[in-house]
Amino acid sequence: MADQTQPWAERTVEVPPQAGVGVPPQRDGFRRGVAAVGQPRSPRTEPFPVVEHEPTGTGWPGEPAARRSLSSRMAQLRVGGEWSAAGGLFAFVCWGIWALSGQGDLSGPLLVLVLSLLVAVGLFALFRLVGRLVLERQLGRVRRSARGAHLATAVFLAGLGVAWLQQTEWVVSAWNWISSN
Repeated sequence: MADQTQPWAERTVEVPPQAGVGVPPQRDGFRRGVAAVGQPRSPRTEPFPVVEHEPTGTGWPGEPAARRSLSSRMAQLRVGGEWSAAGGLFAFVCWGIWALSGQGDLSGPLLVLVLSLLVAVGLFALFRLVGRLVLERQLGRVRRSARGAHLATAVFLAGLGVAWLQQTEWVVSAWNWISSN
């Protein structure tokens, strides 16, 4: 044996095999160096019993639909509001051009603006009602936003603004001059 005081002199001492001592017997047909792949494992627990459930989309059968809070309904109405805001801004600017080009009292045009905005609000409510009746009740779909009603209201307001511009003489003459050249 080498001198053990030197760390580089350490080496492994081989032990000769002893009779009767070897690899202990393995369980379940284990073979050394062979992986057990693709063998089905037995379940360790019993599966839960299957409960029949009719998918109604609202929960358990017979249970009333959960009511949504007012804040969640208001948040749903806000989605898509940028369309109505853009249409309202366009209509307001066009109304301003039309009202100021009349060079008279603004009480009549102001009444026209207020009534037109009330009609737009009524159309928005009508579009929401039709969406509720058709999409939710007839087709069984869930509405996640008011984007369609806002878009339809914006189209109405943009058309209203164009109608006001068509009643302004200098805008019509400028449009005719641009389109003729």
